[in-house]
Amino acid sequence: MTTLTTPDDSRFGLARQTVLPGQLALDCGVVLSPVEFAYETYGTLNADRSNVVLISHALTLDQYVASTHPMTGKQGWWTRMVGEGKPIDPARHFIICINVLGSCMGSSGPASINPASGKPYGMTFPVVTIADMVRAQAMLLDHLGIERLRAVIGGSMGGMQVLTWPSLFPKRVESAIVIASTARHSAQNIAFHEVGRQAIMADPRWRGGDYYASNEAPTAGLAVARMAAHITYLSEAGLTEKFGRRLQARPDNQTGAKSFGFDADFQVESYLRHQGISFVDRFDANSYLYITRAMDYFDLAEDHGGSLAAAFAETKARFCVVSFDTDWLYPTAESRNIVHALNATGAQASFVELSSPFGHDAFLLDVPDLNRVIDGFLRAAEA
Repeated sequence: MTTLTTPDDSRFGLARQTVLPGQLALDCGVVLSPVEFAYETYGTLNADRSNVVLISHALTLDQYVASTHPMTGKQGWWTRMVGEGKPIDPARHFIICINVLGSCMGSSGPASINPASGKPYGMTFPVVTIADMVRAQAMLLDHLGIERLRAVIGGSMGGMQVLTWPSLFPKRVESAIVIASTARHSAQNIAFHEVGRQAIMADPRWRGGDYYASNEAPTAGLAVARMAAHITYLSEAGLTEKFGRRLQARPDNQTGAKSFGFDADFQVESYLRHQGISFVDRFDANSYLYITRAMDYFDLAEDHGGSLAAAFAETKARFCVVSFDTDWLYPTAESRNIVHALNATGAQASFVELSSPFGHDAFLLDVPDLNRVIDGFLRAAEA
């Protein structure tokens, strides 16, 4: 095993990249080799390697959990939760966040170079699952000499990975924190993703996924996909409070009057267009196809004979499950199903539904109660 060392300033974030020659057997039947990994670490690994916290990121996020994003220049996506004096603290924890398999920020994905052809994989990249993402993470941790995780934590798709970890590797996980997530994708979830995928594939620039050499990515389709998905991350109450039916003031329309055309008359229209346009600068369209498909295939019970409880039968991990009352993408009922399955196995599980106007995205926004819940759970685990 590789010995992992970290310099004294590593608590402020270190970007890492490695390529492993080992073979990764995927659920689709393909063996991927070599496997590229991009990841960030914060904090210092203690002598007995018992302070590792793995953060699993969501669909359109990445490994830059608490450090500056190299493409956007923005601060990390979870600086509310990760940092000095915060629940996930580099003074106490060795924190690692790995760019998921299939993504586009350095780990193996459709934009990676296929060693057989010397060209980007494009749509020849094998279809991956959430379980494949977790097996890849385990492969990297093995390489780093990390055998156990004090905690694995994630929201949304990150929560799916968190649930998969104690299912696949029951002896490696001490604690699991699942936030705003689900044990399987519903028909509605799949439907929204399919709208986004079709928007991308209908873009003439997509070219069957072979657009890398042209330097003309299917940005229009990807922007529409992002707009459709972003609606599901918000709540009706939040949208109404933030935008209502207020009209958008423009340079040619300072008063915010109706244009009687198809420009962005309403503020909410302008907001969604901005979300779409800004997204295409940092994400790959093919990766969006692959990762949404992985989420759609996710059904933890299906992988265990139809029993969700069976997925957790061998783990001794402690679980903390958190939902939000305005999240209609993965509503509280989904979290309760997870808790009921954990209770059926006798697992130690705590559950809380938090109130927030932000909908599904609440786990990324200012919800002080979430910080208190996670801080308390982690400190209890350490005690």
